[in-house]
Amino acid sequence: MKTAALTVVGLLGALCLCLRTEANTAWDLLRQSAVNWTGNLPCGGWDCDCEFRKPKGCCCVARPLFELEEATFMRMVGLWEGLTDLNEQIDEVTGGRNVAFAAFLSSTPGCFGPFTRNVSIPYQNITLNQGYGYNAALGAFTAPRAGLYSFSYTVYSNVGPAGERLYLKVQLMKDGQVIASSWEDNREDSEDSATQMVLLQLKQGNQVYVELVSGRFLCTDTQGYNSFSGFLVYPLTDVPV
Repeated sequence: MKTAALTVVGLLGALCLCLRTEANTAWDLLRQSAVNWTGNLPCGGWDCDCEFRKPKGCCCVARPLFELEEATFMRMVGLWEGLTDLNEQIDEVTGGRNVAFAAFLSSTPGCFGPFTRNVSIPYQNITLNQGYGYNAALGAFTAPRAGLYSFSYTVYSNVGPAGERLYLKVQLMKDGQVIASSWEDNREDSEDSATQMVLLQLKQGNQVYVELVSGRFLCTDTQGYNSFSGFLVYPLTDVPV
């Protein structure tokens, strides 16, 4: 009888039965058997004396559970720190890569130009400006960070009836330096367009814009064909002068 009772007691101790309600008759019998037992209770390493021979509220697995909880918490802290470090490394490599813009010249039934000096083209119709590098008031893009950038522009003009002079020239500029240009000067083709695309290494603060050369003009662009766009291909830590 004692052997059977001890077996049940051992199983109950291993499963951590920490009762908080009034004990029933069966439980009283098992506890009384454990109390009357001489020697160590065969509980497989659990502190069954705490539950069976001491006042209620003392859980036989309180300490192991606390140690397990503490170990689990510290492991979670370690994982969190590892994830934080990894995020910082990712941000260092890829942070700020969301730099892109696209803008178009507003509908122009007449002509833009001619002017007596070179004028930055004000692409006012902005459809994309991630990183807020493009300024419509200036018609210029200012690099928010150093990196390799891709820029493209399309120039379009329609002077109307055959025989009218198609006379345009625009330039892609970097801090006042001509990078690329497109031009047309004839009376045989009254409507034409051209597109340029370039890759530029920029330092933070470098400005890129498209300007109309003095004396030239862009006419009858009612569909937003004149456009200027760019994006950051990848960041750089060192850009040569």
